[in-house]
Amino acid sequence: MKIDHVVRTHRGSRLRNEDAVLARPDKGLWAVADGMGGHQHGDVASALLMEALDTCAPDGDLHARADAAAAAIEAANRRLFEMGRVQSGRTIGSTIVALLTDPSAFVFLWAGDSRGYVVRGGELQQLTHDHSLVQNLVDTGQITPEEALTHPDGNVITRAAGASARLEVDRSEGQIGRADTFVLATDGLTRVMKDAEIGETIAASDLEAAADELIRTCLARGAPDNVSFVLLRFS
Repeated sequence: MKIDHVVRTHRGSRLRNEDAVLARPDKGLWAVADGMGGHQHGDVASALLMEALDTCAPDGDLHARADAAAAAIEAANRRLFEMGRVQSGRTIGSTIVALLTDPSAFVFLWAGDSRGYVVRGGELQQLTHDHSLVQNLVDTGQITPEEALTHPDGNVITRAAGASARLEVDRSEGQIGRADTFVLATDGLTRVMKDAEIGETIAASDLEAAADELIRTCLARGAPDNVSFVLLRFS
């Protein structure tokens, strides 16, 4: 199948952009990372994760490549954790979501609240599960998904690269259908636009136009955080 992809990253209303994006269609590998706001060197953390993935050069079948990518993320986590201890005594961290594909299947890897989706049949489906305080509250029935959208602790994450000496990288996998569109995004997009809005925007346009519209909408709503995403469509 043919793959088209579009990458966007914008600092939004922030003074600097601490997100990072990787697109390596030759490796069947895409990723976004969100340096942890309020901590030192968030941009360093997200860039280091992208470099680790870019240079791990995974070979073999899809699952072997996913294992290699997960190992690269875990190695970057150890490096970031040590950097934080030695350089500042504070967390140097980042969320991460990565997508690996072959002609018929995919694997998402992630830690934190950067998300992976697929638009299939005109509907957006989230394929990752946030590592966040708000998601935990939803999972335990303490708040509703609707209440989660405006919860004051929406930016509190419970897992990230660099936050602890060991990192568990979650994964989900499945088959790729013709006309599937995958989305990787930081919370600068997903906290400003509802999932239904994102899905409708992507389903209604070609990728370039959809990407431009997503950025325009975030900026029109104040873009309180950096906004980064990858869109890729199979045909």
